[in-house]
Amino acid sequence: MFLGKKIEAYDVKMVSFAILLMPLLVLLTTALAVVLPAGRESVFNPGPQGFSEILYEFSSAVNNNGSDMGGLNVNTSFYNLLSALAMLFGRYFGILPLLALAGSLVCKQSTAVGAASLREDSLLMIVFVALVILLLAAVTFFPALALGPIAAQWPL
Repeated sequence: MFLGKKIEAYDVKMVSFAILLMPLLVLLTTALAVVLPAGRESVFNPGPQGFSEILYEFSSAVNNNGSDMGGLNVNTSFYNLLSALAMLFGRYFGILPLLALAGSLVCKQSTAVGAASLREDSLLMIVFVALVILLLAAVTFFPALALGPIAAQWPL
């Protein structure tokens, strides 16, 4: 139950799509830039720093305004096109599952709160949401962070 509405499998799928779209886009575009020669030739700092710059470029493009670090030449057709696609998919296609979820919740009848309900304003709900956010972020981005910023701190 959420806001008096029963959460079903369709609702969970829509939330999952919305949550997984951002890390999927960030990691796929970063992987393309690292693998393809057009992406690697714009990196001035090879190694972990260069990887961090590419990861930041696409994290920023998908989530924010598309800013970049100074050691990466993103004024190329490759980076301009890939960043624009990342912005398009990250900003607009991430909204579609949430609109589908909102439409699904609007069509449902409100039900009475029972013993199986978790109140939205309880401390337990806050802890659950915080833990889910932290675990998803750790599982999604820790491998990429280990390759970039963490590896840059420990010289080999």
